[in-house]
Amino acid sequence: MIHWVGTGLSTGSGVGVLAERYEVALYGRTREKAAACVARLGLTGRVEPRSWDDLRPTRGDVVVSMLPATEHVRLLRLSIDAGAHYANTSYVSDEIAAYADAAREAGVVLLTEAGLDPGLDHLLAHDLVERARAAVQGPATATFTSYCGGIPAEPNEFRYRFSWAPRGVLTALLSPARYVFSGKETVTEHPWDATTDHTLDGERFEAYPNRDSLPFVSQYGFPGSWRLDTFIRGTLRLDGWLTTWQPVFAALRDPDPDHITALAADLAAKYPTTETDLDRVVLSVALTVRPNNGPEWSGSYLLDQTGTQTDSAMSRLVTVPLAAGITDILEGRLTPGLHRAAADPTSAQRWLAFLADHGVKPTYSNPEITE
Repeated sequence: MIHWVGTGLSTGSGVGVLAERYEVALYGRTREKAAACVARLGLTGRVEPRSWDDLRPTRGDVVVSMLPATEHVRLLRLSIDAGAHYANTSYVSDEIAAYADAAREAGVVLLTEAGLDPGLDHLLAHDLVERARAAVQGPATATFTSYCGGIPAEPNEFRYRFSWAPRGVLTALLSPARYVFSGKETVTEHPWDATTDHTLDGERFEAYPNRDSLPFVSQYGFPGSWRLDTFIRGTLRLDGWLTTWQPVFAALRDPDPDHITALAADLAAKYPTTETDLDRVVLSVALTVRPNNGPEWSGSYLLDQTGTQTDSAMSRLVTVPLAAGITDILEGRLTPGLHRAAADPTSAQRWLAFLADHGVKPTYSNPEITE
């Protein structure tokens, strides 16, 4: 049994992918709210709606947390106590990582970073590094960028469309960014101050670094012989976003929690997401490796999808990778303990094949080949 907890904007068609093979229950604050979400997904009669109060997993089940990060630990503890596996799409927090040993001792898989970003971006990075390692021998200089953004399918005056909780969007901008640029480790207190132009397939975007990129150098398997010129994981926005959001940035420079809450509510009311609005997600992961001796190697992936009125691009691209990870859990491919999406090139290829079978296929390009 898969216990999918949460009915918010990020719950999408991956639930239906899982329901094709497994028994799935979807939990909302009330059973009525869960039933409305099941109906929205077109899964009435295939997925059982339940109230959060009815969550009682048993050994071997999978508990999926699509709740805010503050609720993850509560559901993880419940899962470990029941001997049930646990999955979410969020970054590994210190609080979650602290349960890695307990999960392993309980025989529980703790799967994290298994959505879009983080998640799908990890798969593409693993694949690019594996291709480059096969093509380039010896010392080299590497340039790596990974940018992802949820944007409106039809550009609006705000240059943005809220695809998850508005307050979460604002607080995410408060985390300093740490990355490598021009061969130097760089820290930017306000990520938007490092916004640059970024052109993809002839279209101009704006991009800025976010969070701490440096731990992913080893996670992605970059050889020690590669000197980093650039290593940035960041966010993609529509052209004009930086200028339009200047009043928001001014407010965030004095990050009073109550003020941020009020600002989020004001922006959500001023720029509401309606049923007729469609979203778009663009993910670009690129790697260039220049050996000290020999020809340069370059490869990239681009994923560009638009949502529908019943299945947003964001919820699709968050939940279908998660479905791949949950399938790995139920098929016994993951050992007990902490995991982040697909942690090696072989697993990444298996996940990418799963995604392609369900309509998610990034386009790979290099100077000689386009797939």
